[in-house]
Amino acid sequence: MDIYDELGVRKVINGLATVTVLGGSLMPPEVTAAMAEAAQHFVELDDLQAKAGQRIAEWTHNEAAYITCGAAAGIVLSTAACMAGTDPDKRGRLPDDTTGMKNEVIVHKSGIVGYAQAIRHAGAKIVLIGTDEGATAAEFEAAINERTAAIFYFYNVSRMKGQVPLEEGIAIARRRGVPLIVDAAAQLPPVENLWRFTQMGADGAIFSGGKGLCGPQSSGLVVGRKALIEAIAFHANPRMALGRPMKVGKEEIAGLLAAVKRYLALDHDAIMRTWEAQVATVIAAFDGAPHVTARRAFPSEAGQPMPRAEIIFDAAKLGISRDDILKRLRGGEPSIALAAAGEHGVFVNPQTLEVGQERIICERLREVLNVETC
Repeated sequence: MDIYDELGVRKVINGLATVTVLGGSLMPPEVTAAMAEAAQHFVELDDLQAKAGQRIAEWTHNEAAYITCGAAAGIVLSTAACMAGTDPDKRGRLPDDTTGMKNEVIVHKSGIVGYAQAIRHAGAKIVLIGTDEGATAAEFEAAINERTAAIFYFYNVSRMKGQVPLEEGIAIARRRGVPLIVDAAAQLPPVENLWRFTQMGADGAIFSGGKGLCGPQSSGLVVGRKALIEAIAFHANPRMALGRPMKVGKEEIAGLLAAVKRYLALDHDAIMRTWEAQVATVIAAFDGAPHVTARRAFPSEAGQPMPRAEIIFDAAKLGISRDDILKRLRGGEPSIALAAAGEHGVFVNPQTLEVGQERIICERLREVLNVETC
């Protein structure tokens, strides 16, 4: 019996994604061992942050890096850093009083997501450019003024159509002297994204520690220019400033350090082959099943270059709706979480599956759909 059994909390087979509501990802032994080891000693937190950040920056070909208590905290701290820099007076006035500060952050209307709320947490005002269909470079440049603190891109390759291309946005930002930050929380894989955005010229890039990296769920990573990272640290815990509630402990720092080291050493081609095989297994399981079609979908829901299996069904002929399917899977034994695919389908995402769990999902789906084994 483990802690979940003791508390009566159901365990879930996660075929949905690295979503926070299900705990992100599973931490491998290297990560949990590093966290347990870190828990055995007292250290100066700033010293640990600085040296862990330096090590990660070296590994990821960046000037500097900082570990936060999640990607959303990275957005808050990056915004504060761009607004107030390392000025102690300005730091003490955030988020309520931004008098005399640059306090506007530019975001594409077509690219904004709920996580943009974290920008407002720092006291900034979001300035939307363009329409739901996109924006022009002229609109992008016209939005920049003396109050502009930063430009944020919420990166997802599936949502970039219509936005000013990142390369062009970086060029405009650089020409106008405005920092540009990329929120790339779920953009791993590919591993190269850990340095791609900053090498393109972005001032900073933000990643979740508990998604593709398989680090602590309550961790995040900001990589980028040294000046930005120093300003982030200035606003962050353990200082009594805006970032004080966003505490990242020594255990999370050690855990994320171990997670990044592990992730960089992985055979990513082999992992992709495993995911492709799992997707192929799901597709084959429904070959010939009446009123059901299974196919490979690409990319993932977060725009990652990885496959998913999409299972589409004729609800009228099968006598069951998509929502009923998802509900029965979640409420059954074992409990299975999948993502909706339009109005008449579901996705099976291999990124969060242990090898073999795709077969369990297929068996349960066939039971719910009441289709015979082929």
